[in-house]
Amino acid sequence: MGASSGFPVDLILFGMIAAFLVLRLRSILGRRTGFERQAPPYQPPQEQNMAGPVIEGRAEAVSPAAAHDLPDPSSTAGQNLAQMRAIDHTFDAAAFLEGAEKAFRIIVAAFASGDRTTLRGLLNDETYHAFEQAIAGREMAGQTQVSKIHAIHSMIIDTAELHGTTGAISVRFLSDQTSFSQDKDGHPVIGTDAVTEITDIWTFERNLSTRDPVWRLVSARSA
Repeated sequence: MGASSGFPVDLILFGMIAAFLVLRLRSILGRRTGFERQAPPYQPPQEQNMAGPVIEGRAEAVSPAAAHDLPDPSSTAGQNLAQMRAIDHTFDAAAFLEGAEKAFRIIVAAFASGDRTTLRGLLNDETYHAFEQAIAGREMAGQTQVSKIHAIHSMIIDTAELHGTTGAISVRFLSDQTSFSQDKDGHPVIGTDAVTEITDIWTFERNLSTRDPVWRLVSARSA
């Protein structure tokens, strides 16, 4: 629930790689609000699939339903979403957001567990490379990631762009998360087990003219 989203992927990726390797990725990118913890992170898995714009993977038990916010039809984002539907008649913005929520949970969980197979199918090449490097560095250090999404309060489509037949949609997630890394003895080394409110902005892309229904993550950053 693709590839360029029309966003500064290079800058974001460099920032992600630095943050990931330095702080194991703050449970999937987010803004820290309360305690120390710098840079992006990831969390909970289980089930894949997505309606309309699909985002395959695995999801986890979902907590309270998050508020979905669609842009005004007359706005630039709203008009671009309408054009996406003109290219792919199965596209539905509301269904996309539902899939984006699943993808958010799946990717956070997959990153935490080091599930490269799941990540490979949900990320574009550059983003996957950044995540894979972070996972490899964590494994070499003998550390494991503990991440949990306690609740997703809201999901808002920040921007929607169309480049030819490729759609790029950025979603702002406001969630409560717990994320930290621990050594082989289970002692926390980075992060905290405190629940923190985090704002993440993820950009998904998909070529709407192809039969591939998966919207892939091309960038992720803290707001």
